[in-house]
Amino acid sequence: MKYVKKNLFVSLISAAMLIQGFPGGGLHITEPTVEDEGKEDLIILQNVPQVEAKVENDKLELDSLKIQEEGHFTLRTKNVRWSTSNENVAEVDEEGTVTFTGRPGRAFIEVSDGTFKDRIALNNKENQTTSGSENRGSAGDDPSEEPSLVKESGERYNIISQTVESMTLEEKIGQMLMPDFRSWQGSEVTEMLPEIEKMVEEYHLGGVILFSENVVSPEQTAALVSDYQEAAEKFGLLMTIDQEGGVITRLQSGTDFPGNMALGAARSNELSFDTGSAIGEELKSLGINMNMAPVLDVNNNPDNPVIGVRSFSEDSGLTGDLGVSFTHGLQEAGVAATAKHFPGHGDTDIDSHLGLPEVPHDRERLLDVELDPFQKAMDEGIDAVMTAHVTFPEIDNTTVISEETGEETVLPATLSRPVLTGLMREEMEYEGVIITDAMNMQAIQSHFGPVDAAVRSVEAGADIILMPVGLEEVAEGLVEAVDSGAMEEDRIEASVERILELKINRGVIKEENPEEIGEKIDGAEQTIGALEHEMIEKEAAEQSITLVKNENVLPIEAEEVENIVVIGGSYMERFGRAIREHHPEAAVIEASSSGDLTSEEWTEIEAADQIIISTDTANVTQRAPGHTQMTLVREAALRGDASVTAVGIRNPYDIMAYEEEVDAYITQYGYRTASFEATAAVLFGENDPVGKLPVTIPDLDGNTLYEFGHGLTY
Repeated sequence: MKYVKKNLFVSLISAAMLIQGFPGGGLHITEPTVEDEGKEDLIILQNVPQVEAKVENDKLELDSLKIQEEGHFTLRTKNVRWSTSNENVAEVDEEGTVTFTGRPGRAFIEVSDGTFKDRIALNNKENQTTSGSENRGSAGDDPSEEPSLVKESGERYNIISQTVESMTLEEKIGQMLMPDFRSWQGSEVTEMLPEIEKMVEEYHLGGVILFSENVVSPEQTAALVSDYQEAAEKFGLLMTIDQEGGVITRLQSGTDFPGNMALGAARSNELSFDTGSAIGEELKSLGINMNMAPVLDVNNNPDNPVIGVRSFSEDSGLTGDLGVSFTHGLQEAGVAATAKHFPGHGDTDIDSHLGLPEVPHDRERLLDVELDPFQKAMDEGIDAVMTAHVTFPEIDNTTVISEETGEETVLPATLSRPVLTGLMREEMEYEGVIITDAMNMQAIQSHFGPVDAAVRSVEAGADIILMPVGLEEVAEGLVEAVDSGAMEEDRIEASVERILELKINRGVIKEENPEEIGEKIDGAEQTIGALEHEMIEKEAAEQSITLVKNENVLPIEAEEVENIVVIGGSYMERFGRAIREHHPEAAVIEASSSGDLTSEEWTEIEAADQIIISTDTANVTQRAPGHTQMTLVREAALRGDASVTAVGIRNPYDIMAYEEEVDAYITQYGYRTASFEATAAVLFGENDPVGKLPVTIPDLDGNTLYEFGHGLTY
């Protein structure tokens, strides 16, 4: 090969030469000519223009990519040699980890596999405002040192566009498909099956989404994810999951973080970052490289049945700030973040899993409220944005005929070019990946055929089709759309370029020498549920507990109260255990779903000195005054002489149904163990309540009962 011979010749000549002007010398690199394009090569990943690279704590991690003759690329970690031209400025180890020494100057870091080689320049400039040897100490301690990276340039490094050019249409479309394999022939998928392995390869899949059925234990999950990556033919898979924290937590092991609304009550950007970081570290240890989080919907509708406590707040500013902090935590841990559900699912009262909601607001209102958190996240470099199966008639009032009803329906955002391309791409200037919400949800499936929906979403601007209904039909339908001229192949290629850019920036690259599965499992078991993560979980729960009402009955003096009765329906085992940590003799009564109690239980309630009663609601029906939970609260308050403290386990709005009957009310925003423990600590005065309402609580007539930001303390 001409390129190989040329590089061998250059190596022999330049091995004896020093690069003038750079202490320590180094090898001269001759860039391949245009006629050598498309051939094998070895390059430093950080030379690729789209790749983000920065120095942290005086260190820089470099990677080498093997460019395959077929056009794709793989991560090469073995049989390569790293070297530096100037050890006075920067050292490099055999893994490609660069350490700056603290001395000003320039060094070239080179990688070679004996046939091909590449280099990258590192500068450690001296600040012009300071000079003199007395200012030269260790890196990081001296403000005069500014380590930076200078990429090489040229066609050699345009690997994304070159790779896309080498792909078949079927391979390109495969990168845009992200199915789930929750079950196979009636059994949950917890290990790789030959049939699934074949589908990954046959359809050239770009990613797979996992659910709780797939992720039973760290050992099992790490092995399953590793097998998925091995099944991928040329490109690494986006292995993704919905690990929001709180009510949407898929991992069956690990740290159970309170959800977004708990973080909204805590009002701490640092805590939001730490939570995102800890979640990211746990996912990364399992090989999961993309998270469908954070939710950036502004939950300003108390009747919302699907968002609720998944939102940080009803306030767009707070939602954006905490969402960006969470995003930075995730992405700095090496996991791609996904903002959802664009342009906003907060002000709806229909669950898009079951129907097609509408947000009727005009563009000005949407820009001020719903879109503001998404704009902040986009400006801060979030990797992906998920669309909403919600109609926004003030942005796009296009109507289509529903396949189910035969009636006109407004086109949902997921299928709307004015929303995805006009609003998101052009007006909001977002350049990252757009992924649809699950295409099997009724908001889409009830009105559109699976192939029609997929084609419409891609034409609208979506890059990834999440959970297509009928993988084979959708893949073939997209190919047919291009072959027939109904859709330009350029449109497909633009998406694939964005997907590949995301993958290389998050290290989702097919590895020539992947880590041994035993080492992966060991790493996952050390990371999942780590002590430092449990401390973040505990702090988030404690900072979130909000005391909404207190008629001088809290905190409870445990030694002065003999008869405490704890009543509730859901999660009473967790709640009762938390209360008994402070008052071991507390009686715990678990009500049936009908709210019925025995005569003995009513006798116990009537004799109580303190009643602590919990309610757990997720929708309007459950919090209605006539619901069994709510009537139980009122009846317990009326039949006993004790003071009554109510605890809203999930949604903070429960007090709307029984505000006059209770003496105190606490809301904890979720049913994770740490939240129950934090509530119990507040009830008995071990901790002061510091949470602030992230939403307004209205009364039954729609007037303000408790305003946004309200929160009592001791």
